[in-house]
Amino acid sequence: MTDALTPDLIRRAPKVALHDHLDGGLRPATILELAEAAGHQLPAADPEALGTWFFEAADSGTLARYLETFDHTIAVMQSADALRRVAREWVLDQAADGVVYAEARWAPEQHQRAGLTLEAAVEAVRDGLAEGVAEAATQGQSIIAAQLVTAMRQSDRWLEIARLATAYRHDSVCGFDIAGPEIGFPPDRHPEAYEWLRAHNMRYTLHAGEAEGLGSIQAAIGRCGAYRLGHGVRILDDVRREGDGWILGDLAALVRDTQIPLEVCPSSNLQTGIAASYAEHPFGDLYDLGFNVTVSCDNRLMSRTTLTREFSELAAAFGYDLDDLETFTVNAADAAFLGFEEKQELIAEVFDGFAALRES
Repeated sequence: MTDALTPDLIRRAPKVALHDHLDGGLRPATILELAEAAGHQLPAADPEALGTWFFEAADSGTLARYLETFDHTIAVMQSADALRRVAREWVLDQAADGVVYAEARWAPEQHQRAGLTLEAAVEAVRDGLAEGVAEAATQGQSIIAAQLVTAMRQSDRWLEIARLATAYRHDSVCGFDIAGPEIGFPPDRHPEAYEWLRAHNMRYTLHAGEAEGLGSIQAAIGRCGAYRLGHGVRILDDVRREGDGWILGDLAALVRDTQIPLEVCPSSNLQTGIAASYAEHPFGDLYDLGFNVTVSCDNRLMSRTTLTREFSELAAAFGYDLDDLETFTVNAADAAFLGFEEKQELIAEVFDGFAALRES
């Protein structure tokens, strides 16, 4: 069945995006327009050249260099109008790729240079997401979009952002996250943020197990209680081959046995040095070993990718078929920060969508 997995077929499959940064998914043409209005200097002057610059600058092999590319996208997202536009286009681009549920993660604290309050920033993104969902519907594309409010791990505003997330939990915000440079900034630096989230029954995912290894993952799930792991692929550091089999360490066994969802972003991982090729990416072993793997893009601009492309690359590298892609998507739907009824409807939509593809 792998031969039948054309890009068009995969694009038509229903998809779920759990790990996709708002400030990493701008259209190059939009960046140019917003930069001109904001008086921000860019490294290229036309959309194609700018898109190439972002991809090549991010393709450095280190997370630190990869993160530097966000200086430009964040710089042009400092007004309510800019945030609303970016959020609207973010939804439309997801819907055009067949995504039926998407969580836009972003850090409001990075968008206050021009005087926006945290609340005004969240409300601008909320409005943009809603506009995108409504516009997609007029084009026959059904999508649910929510925002995942993120605190930057190198700052000390975690509790403030956690409170912001809970304040808007019934107004487009589905959860909390921490992001940014992993090395030197462990996920348990500010435990009071998680105490607040748990006291208010708020779900959260944490970036862990990308640049840092097992210590970061241990802190994220053992001390912080994360519901999902952003990336998490370094959990394989706790797995070793022995003869024809595998031996899982206690941490790897816990992650697998409790089925903690891993938000795996293959193309992004290649750019930050996790693996040299898709065929060498940990995803294949994680899936074979029974870990709860999901697939996301991370940053579509920086990786010049879509979920269709991510699935296509994985299928080519590991021989996956439509059943495998359905498994990854159902995993993601089941891990979505949705209410029970909404989640069941989403899972049913995924099953129905894949069934229709098989009949076509």
